[in-house]
Amino acid sequence: MKTWKVLALSATMTLAGAGAGFAQEVIRIGEPNWASARAMAGLLKVIIEDKLGAKAELVPGTNAVIFKAMDRGKGEIDVHPDVWMPNQTNFTSEYVDKNGTVALSKHGYSGFSAFCAPKKFAAEHNLKSVFDLATPEMAKLMDRDGDGMGDIWVGAPAWTSTRQNEVKVRDYGIGNFFKPVVAEEETATASISDAFTKGEGYAFYCYAPHYNWSLFDMVRLEEPAFDEAKYKMVNPSEDADWFAKSKITTADKEKSIHVGYSKSLETRAPSVAALVANIEMDTDTVNAFTNEIVVKKRDSQDVAREWVNANSARVDKWLGL
Repeated sequence: MKTWKVLALSATMTLAGAGAGFAQEVIRIGEPNWASARAMAGLLKVIIEDKLGAKAELVPGTNAVIFKAMDRGKGEIDVHPDVWMPNQTNFTSEYVDKNGTVALSKHGYSGFSAFCAPKKFAAEHNLKSVFDLATPEMAKLMDRDGDGMGDIWVGAPAWTSTRQNEVKVRDYGIGNFFKPVVAEEETATASISDAFTKGEGYAFYCYAPHYNWSLFDMVRLEEPAFDEAKYKMVNPSEDADWFAKSKITTADKEKSIHVGYSKSLETRAPSVAALVANIEMDTDTVNAFTNEIVVKKRDSQDVAREWVNANSARVDKWLGL
């Protein structure tokens, strides 16, 4: 028992000392504009402040802005809370693989992205796959603004997945009947909610983890199974003619979602670097977080603090205790 107490005290003193070592260092966590990223950002802020005794700030930003700041390593933004792979391979290839200035957490949690529709509407109109959208009849049923074309939300302006979905709409043949709608997620969610309320059809980008799965009774539309040979995506940052040179005719590969961090943290704030390297989240927990934050409109840090208090052993493991 005495030995256990000595080890516990030693671990506590080590952690406290590590925290004191960067007491004046403000850890800035990027906060991209999607629900799971907001959830993870709030969780990291709470752990860094409550468990490590450091100061943390949330900084809104796009993927491009956050990765570039982490690359510079000057503390402008230190952490990306929700890196979706392979969606963000264009960023990790440059900053993780080539520059070696950014690292990803060792463990990822699973996710997916697809197209969805209201389940009741889909059943009534025999809508099962993305190819069922490619008809004049379905376009008419999903024409929400009266312009003669169906509407399909493909994502927010700054998302990598939005560009991929634009290519899919074209290559699945949907673009002959539907126009891709690019809009912020809050705007799209309002349109989705309106369609459900009125019992109308609407096709939209969907992904998990996400609060919509608990908010709406929706169905994932079938797509051909992922085939790397049939999934060619050229990013706009690589080529101005990206749309013409891309071709996607299969579903996305299952996602592996990690925390990204500036490697400068390993010297500036080693305990924070260790935390983000070791964090191990799961899809169900993040899904529950997004529901609390968006649907129930709770503060992300309140939700995180409640969860941390109830899962102290799990968090302590991330901290190496």
